[in-house]
Amino acid sequence: MPDSASALDFFQLFVPDNCIQNMVTQTNMYAKKFQERFGSDEGWCPVTAQEMKAFLGFVISTSVHRCESVLSIWSSGFFSNRSIALKMSQSRFEKILKYFHIVAFRPSQGSNQGLYKIQPFLDSLQQSFSCTFRPSQTQVLHEPLIDEDPVFITTCTERELRKRKKRKFSLWVRQCTSTGFICQISVHLKEGQGIDALSALKNKPQLHSLVAKQLCQNISGKNTIIFTGPSITNLSLFTEFSKQDIFCCGLLSTRKSDCTGLPQSMLVCTSTSAQRGQSRVMMKGGMSLISWYNKGHFRFLTNAYSPTKQGMIIKRKSGEIPCPLAVEAFAAHLSYICKYDDKYSKYFIFHKPNKTWQQVFWLSISIAINNAYILYKMSDAYSAKRYSRAQFGERLVRELLDLDDCSPTQ
Repeated sequence: MPDSASALDFFQLFVPDNCIQNMVTQTNMYAKKFQERFGSDEGWCPVTAQEMKAFLGFVISTSVHRCESVLSIWSSGFFSNRSIALKMSQSRFEKILKYFHIVAFRPSQGSNQGLYKIQPFLDSLQQSFSCTFRPSQTQVLHEPLIDEDPVFITTCTERELRKRKKRKFSLWVRQCTSTGFICQISVHLKEGQGIDALSALKNKPQLHSLVAKQLCQNISGKNTIIFTGPSITNLSLFTEFSKQDIFCCGLLSTRKSDCTGLPQSMLVCTSTSAQRGQSRVMMKGGMSLISWYNKGHFRFLTNAYSPTKQGMIIKRKSGEIPCPLAVEAFAAHLSYICKYDDKYSKYFIFHKPNKTWQQVFWLSISIAINNAYILYKMSDAYSAKRYSRAQFGERLVRELLDLDDCSPTQ
């Protein structure tokens, strides 16, 4: 990308004009069909591509100003924003929001999946992620932090918690550990809507193995090293990946992991007291099972690192703690992803629609913007104008709204 590339140029690497034009076509088709069935809407006229860009800009602005209702832009309250509110009336925005669609009608074939209304957009987004960026050798499979998750909810007030609804889907990603770029996403609807629906989903190793295979289907034969959490780590999956030249390093948990085929002697805590940094290893072929002690037993399954090579974990209070190299690598790469998520999850779109497919859409748009900013920081454009993530988001909003002054506020 040239040094003159704008925030919109980077965003349109993932959401190009033809994608926006499809939103225009499908929205107009849905509005026409809706009015044929339920009666004409006198205030409606077909949406244009310029209006659709402005519509996206208004919703994306909630990630910059952190207001949960996009309609606050036209209010007289704290989150009002007259500088962009003049670009479109509130009534026109609400009309577009009412009819907005990615896929207006259920397809005749292959329509049994619940995400058919957004699947073409997800497929297009995935292809653009793959074509635009080549990630580092080390990547991680995990569920990114989003603001409905328990870790984030602890910071919310009781009133905000009552307003929030539990997500009806789970989102998994394959993420580059060197840059934070999300290379691939996988969305699954939750089967149950009861109190235990989320816990039931997390205790299904076959589902997590399926998710891992979907996320890694494009990296066979590239000698990639994948880091996984306890819900994905299992011997059968790692063995299958090794045949595809995908190497793994995962944390094991006797409660969350599928421990089939692993020696029980390594999964139980020994009666003798262990010292910090002490480890035991068992091997079978190229696979190693490591039990490492640091105020508790931590177990790792890997075929990516030699169990004989030693590493070091540096703690601020405890100093240096010896460990196998696999443990050091796992801790280093996962800590970067945690810092990345803590920083960039603050810029997810705050607009929360009721429909599940729209929730997935705006979340995927948030991921696309974060990926666009990562590419911006790696390009010559960042040397020309060093925008922060907040400034980049605000600039993108103004460019989508086609405002004359596109410089972000300080």
